[in-house]
Amino acid sequence: MSFLPGSAIQCLRPPGSLCLLLALLLLAQGPLASAGPVVFIARELRCVCLTTTPGIHPRMITNLQVIAAGPQCDKVEVLATVKNHKKPVCLDPEAPFIKKVVQKILDSQSFSQTLILIHIYNLVFEN
Repeated sequence: MSFLPGSAIQCLRPPGSLCLLLALLLLAQGPLASAGPVVFIARELRCVCLTTTPGIHPRMITNLQVIAAGPQCDKVEVLATVKNHKKPVCLDPEAPFIKKVVQKILDSQSFSQTLILIHIYNLVFEN
């Protein structure tokens, strides 16, 4: 084992242009640095509703969420938050009763919420 300068292992380092590029990217004050946090919705790529409930009285529903078919699931899913339940309940979107419940909820909401829900309802049930 020798500690002579000629036999020392040289450290590898990247070329100067690569270091300069890395420094510019790290210190950039442009749109990447000032854009703020990126907001996205992360969902599991599987169906939420494995089983559906045949029917619930409209007065028991406090919130209704319609999830369109997509890469996560090949069917439309309707989730209802029900009074005195912690977890949402999955409803059958093809059941006539559920379609009536959705329509009653659309009729009882404020104007702006109704427009949003009608748009969702038309996208999901009218196609």
